[in-house]
Amino acid sequence: MEKLNENIKLEICAGSLEDCILAEKAGADRLELNTGLSLGGLTPSPGLFSTVMESVRIPVIVMIRPRSGGFSYSSYEFRTMMKNVEYYRDNGAAGIATGFLNTDGTLDYYKCLAIRDACMDIDVVFHRAFDFIVNPFEALEQLIELGFTRILTSGAQGTAVEGMAKIKELIDRADGRIEILPGSGINSDNVEKLIADTGCKQVHASLGSRSSDISINHIDTDIPLKNFLPDDEFKKTDYEKCSEMRRMLDKTFGMV
Repeated sequence: MEKLNENIKLEICAGSLEDCILAEKAGADRLELNTGLSLGGLTPSPGLFSTVMESVRIPVIVMIRPRSGGFSYSSYEFRTMMKNVEYYRDNGAAGIATGFLNTDGTLDYYKCLAIRDACMDIDVVFHRAFDFIVNPFEALEQLIELGFTRILTSGAQGTAVEGMAKIKELIDRADGRIEILPGSGINSDNVEKLIADTGCKQVHASLGSRSSDISINHIDTDIPLKNFLPDDEFKKTDYEKCSEMRRMLDKTFGMV
């Protein structure tokens, strides 16, 4: 393949201080900092963020996502997200990555507007919630109007390579008004074709390998540490179940 005369930015999705340090040493241009990568990425702790900021010089984009299981958030969740935005904005983040959908799969314009205003002068990225929007080209225009910096997308497919046609169309329609950042399944074997076929100027990748912690392998047990739910489900406190437990405890063990 003919060498492309382009300066392509590499953003690495990182979930730990070690990830960030190694990614910078390896030549990453930017980091997206998360926790819970096995859940699609969740908001990192202030402790992780502060140690990363002390340790790397490249820009850090912070994931603002309170839970897995979709992107339609309650008022309680949104309050937390706004506080997180303010914290990371005021403590040196180069930007935040987030995304909001209505329950019908459309862009939640007003939550996006509030987040954009809260970000002030830092970057704001609409993450892969974009790949679940029912009308992505309408949402593209809305995000441009809102002033978002870029969109992270796999082209509504499992991987960016599978979604190359949609990614190219998004780039063409954006016409420089918003950045389009391909992500998902990108590696050294397919990145040249992705860039050549889409015309993208940056890529987002995890580039991880499996590691293990054998500390739990020394007894014979079937205790599950991970309780994964279907992609569109998440756990929340059930008021009735809590009340029933309180009533049972008071009835059985309470003072007479």
